[in-house]
Amino acid sequence: MTKKKPQDIHKLRASGYQVLPIREEMRRNLVKKLRQQEPLFSEIIGYEDTVIPQIQNALLAGQDIILLGERGQAKSRIIRAMASLLDDEIPVISGCEINDNPFDPICRSCRDRCQEFGDRVNIEWISREQRYGEKLATPDISIADLIGEVDPIRVAEGRYLSDELTIHYGLIPRTNRGIFAINELPDLAERIQVGLFNLMEEHDIQIKGYRLRLPLDIFVVATANPEDYTNRGRIITPLKDRYGAHIRTHYPQSIAEEIQIFEHERSTFGEIEEIVTVPQFIKEIIAEFTALARRSPDINQRSGVSVRVSIANYETIIGNAVRRAIVNDEKRCTPRISDLPAILASTMGKIELETVEDGREPRIVDQLTKKAILNVFGRYFDINEFDGLLEQFEGGLVIETGSEVPSQQYNDISVQLDGILDTISLLRIKDSPEEIAAGVEFVLEGLHLNRRLNRDKVEGRFHYRS
Repeated sequence: MTKKKPQDIHKLRASGYQVLPIREEMRRNLVKKLRQQEPLFSEIIGYEDTVIPQIQNALLAGQDIILLGERGQAKSRIIRAMASLLDDEIPVISGCEINDNPFDPICRSCRDRCQEFGDRVNIEWISREQRYGEKLATPDISIADLIGEVDPIRVAEGRYLSDELTIHYGLIPRTNRGIFAINELPDLAERIQVGLFNLMEEHDIQIKGYRLRLPLDIFVVATANPEDYTNRGRIITPLKDRYGAHIRTHYPQSIAEEIQIFEHERSTFGEIEEIVTVPQFIKEIIAEFTALARRSPDINQRSGVSVRVSIANYETIIGNAVRRAIVNDEKRCTPRISDLPAILASTMGKIELETVEDGREPRIVDQLTKKAILNVFGRYFDINEFDGLLEQFEGGLVIETGSEVPSQQYNDISVQLDGILDTISLLRIKDSPEEIAAGVEFVLEGLHLNRRLNRDKVEGRFHYRS
């Protein structure tokens, strides 16, 4: 049976409950996780040895944090995951707009109630989700949005302008005793950034020139793109100085991490998952494409190449394979090399070129795709071991492939190409028509890109020949 929680200040005091400052609360829960060897952010991949230890250090030190990194580096997700370090529930004075501490209220309304009713004032319990506030910074945000302003309706009700009860609190006070996050901080107008000085250093706010000190207990985190310091906007120096920890995020540092991320993040559909099989080499090609894009001189690296490129491309080739299975009335499907041209649609718009030129983007995507295939092919095969296979083409053999070619047709190809099944067994694929088709196309395209086979495009299909 669950023990009933105290419902007024008197019972809360009698229970021995201690109210902890937000930083101490988060620190305590982090220490508990570390001692029990629980992962801090279980859904964040690739930061275990880089970003997460720095975040842990900042939290243990009680420092506000700003995460600096290009788009698609899980900055917002990390911030939202920090809410897991809050207690499941905490008590607040019932009806308080700013989640007042029952033992030490700071707003005028709660102080008046406690003075009148003492420990008989009712309390309520709020969850950790209610203690997290977030705002995407835009140039049109005002101090009133973040801090607060005088509510003219309350003035019209008869209160004096100098009365604290006329104040309508903004997002920050309403996140008192919780976490407040500002996404894309440089986009916040400089005069608004100035308004955050007191919050960051003295942990209080000022509203409309009132002689009002509101000592808020808030853990402040922010995100920013480093390029934004000189591009759309900047973080003014005094505000940067107030953040205790500046932590740089990064893109996946290995192909394996990239694969792990897009497998985890892609959209899934129950009926599709039952019929789709994606070979490891296809996943590697998708990840390699993104890795190459991040090093390409043709792509604006200041804008970055997000992990979203990999996720969208992975979803696209699966979608193309499913479409082929539906059209050909096949029960199962596997993405293959001939599906890769489809990723043009999911890549364009997610990358920015260094120079603008009509038609250039498709060429760059095609070049990166070919290079990705070539690199992955080299990891699985030695090009010098294909002499026997190539001799068959010298006799005039022509093999036809294509994204619309039924998988069953590749069984005939495997009969024509002596030894191809032994070759694709190195890919660790299953002995099924759709996976054999994927393996055959990979080998043929790899030989073509290594200049050992010619390839002609005829009516949307590819002809491989000597």
